[in-house]
Amino acid sequence: MKWSSPILCPHPLRDVRLAAPLDPATRQREREEQAYARGLEAGENRLREQLLQQRNELLELQNGVLQSLRHAALEVARDTENALLDLAFEVAQKVVAEIPISREIVEANLRAALAQVPEATRFLIHLHPDDLALLRQHGSDLLADPPPIRPCSSSRLPHLARGGCLVKTDFGLIDARRETRLELLRPAPTP
Repeated sequence: MKWSSPILCPHPLRDVRLAAPLDPATRQREREEQAYARGLEAGENRLREQLLQQRNELLELQNGVLQSLRHAALEVARDTENALLDLAFEVAQKVVAEIPISREIVEANLRAALAQVPEATRFLIHLHPDDLALLRQHGSDLLADPPPIRPCSSSRLPHLARGGCLVKTDFGLIDARRETRLELLRPAPTP
């Protein structure tokens, strides 16, 4: 398009003015405003990226803390469970220790121990002297066809409290002491 050619407009033009050429100071100010706007936009973008990065780091930290709390809560629950089991076992031991020894308790323990002895095996039963006297006093049927029962007085055998017994066989020792049986009932700690 040449400047000498007429420009045709379909409608008449109103309030049209020719643009005056910008003076150098105005141009400088416009360039500065544009540079400021670009700098402001770049700064906002950089700040937005830093905020997103900090937010992601904070979320990672929060997840780590929550994971640590879950792990700690599981450990506390496991430790509490083990402590309660130990406490319950100690209470059971004290309750059992307080039960008076009767002929029925001694006979039941002795029968349970003899049930573990293989047939045709030689054995020797060791009882607490007071338990043997109790069986004799009540005429226990376990003494009718006397198995080899002796009061426990040998220093080579473990201490034998009332209510328990030891059965010595050719194959080893059957430990039917009350404290041994209780120890077998002790639950294993939760890992």
